Amino acid sequence: MSTNSTQLTVDVAIIGAGPAGLTAGYLLTKAGKTVAIIEKDATYVGGISRTVEHEGYRFDIGGHRFFSKSQQVVDMWNEILPDDFIQRPRMSRIYYEGKFYSYPLRAFEALGNLGLWRSTVCMASFAWSQLFPIKDIRSFEDWTSNQFGKKLYSIFFKTYTEKVWGMPCNEMSADWAAQRIKGLSLWGAVTDGLKRSLGLNKRPNDGQGVKTLLETFRYPRLGPGMMWDAARDKIVATGKGQVLMGHALDQVAADGEGGWRVSANGPAGKVVIKAAHAISSAPMRELAVRMHPLPDTAWNASELKYRDFLTVALKIKSEDLFPDNWIYIHDSKVKVGRVQNFRSWSPEMVPDPSVACVGLEYFCFEGDGLWSSSDDELVELATTEMEILGLLDPRDVIGGAVVRQEKAYPVYDEDYAANVAAMRHELEDKHPTLHLVGRNGMHRYNNQDHAMMTAMLTVENILAGTRLYDTWCVNEDAEYHEAGDEGAEKALPARETTPVSEDQAAALASVREVPQRVGRKAA
Repeated sequence: MSTNSTQLTVDVAIIGAGPAGLTAGYLLTKAGKTVAIIEKDATYVGGISRTVEHEGYRFDIGGHRFFSKSQQVVDMWNEILPDDFIQRPRMSRIYYEGKFYSYPLRAFEALGNLGLWRSTVCMASFAWSQLFPIKDIRSFEDWTSNQFGKKLYSIFFKTYTEKVWGMPCNEMSADWAAQRIKGLSLWGAVTDGLKRSLGLNKRPNDGQGVKTLLETFRYPRLGPGMMWDAARDKIVATGKGQVLMGHALDQVAADGEGGWRVSANGPAGKVVIKAAHAISSAPMRELAVRMHPLPDTAWNASELKYRDFLTVALKIKSEDLFPDNWIYIHDSKVKVGRVQNFRSWSPEMVPDPSVACVGLEYFCFEGDGLWSSSDDELVELATTEMEILGLLDPRDVIGGAVVRQEKAYPVYDEDYAANVAAMRHELEDKHPTLHLVGRNGMHRYNNQDHAMMTAMLTVENILAGTRLYDTWCVNEDAEYHEAGDEGAEKALPARETTPVSEDQAAALASVREVPQRVGRKAA
């Protein structure tokens, strides 16, 4: 070992200080175990749930409402951050050609915004789709056009969906469209919108009982990063946990005794962590190439793909531009997909009451033109696009900052499920003390509470010294539809001894649907 290497010996080494890694570290140190957490970012913990600070302004990476059907998750949030949650009004709208459209739809408003001629065209297009539907429904475009007509599909579905996922709607599967928009019909939306416009629906939620339409939500007053900063501080305060910032994973090596030597490169040289257990929230693709010995399924992991994301925050000398938490940009003239208003998340995110601060969200692939643009170029692009949308005067922009988030969304292509299952089962068989958790650690497009629950159950397994729980258990049909046959995703029976509770399942079920490509055949 070189002279600039440091060696630590702990009970558990944790890779990544996102929600999953910090949840594991918090619960393990609380139970008296020693942990060392390595985090590649030199400044921030929280992963995609971090809050970035720039000149006193705070930026949320994608927006994180603190809602969970799992009381266990909610209790942990309250335990870590007991006094700093605020209740915020929820408002999100669609922006199209200079007009805002309420979500859910308000019939009179929508008709007024579209105008008489375009509304007539939309209804005629819908009538045509009912009389002459597409018979061979294969794609998102086919299914949605049949449901709503080509015109409404092009206004309210096509542009935004293609921006987010980076592929044409005619290449996304119809099955995904049916899951994504299930229960929504044009007639239902119009009649519901008429009732709401006339004030005939009852509260709460104007007759809407769906989770995504809740009218208020809880939020840490300084952004979601406040939660994870507090978790890190509590881990360190126990005297049993270390969080090593600016440390990039170098190797995860089996020590020949059932444990691990995790090495990382940091500002002061290499750190080697010797531990009986290792927990990884690193992307499966990155973990595989850093393991020693190299897994047989390293090739499978190398085939996993990701969608990346960046936020351009603009400071504008103005009162707030709009009251929404965020607005969806359904306009093909610009590349931006969504615009956040940070003061609507929490007034404390924006320190100057005379300045509005908004975040333009761009969905991209690492290495493409957007991702590779300089910060100055991206601030200029964001300013120009806000002017095109008619949302600001560029002379009022007084500053900007860019936050890049690589591997924001695991991509569910037609081979991902088989590739994930291959690596998962090899690691379970050969390395039972290596545990995969979180969004990228398990290659699952999940919510914060799902990531936390995978870590909570992993901690239970470690403390028990046996695999009590199958952390891959998801009680949600949509997930199985996308991942293949339900039976293929079962855990190894000999290891699955304790079923998860309804409360735990509620968090584990918070995996979101992702489009499959057209042409994927059932096995």
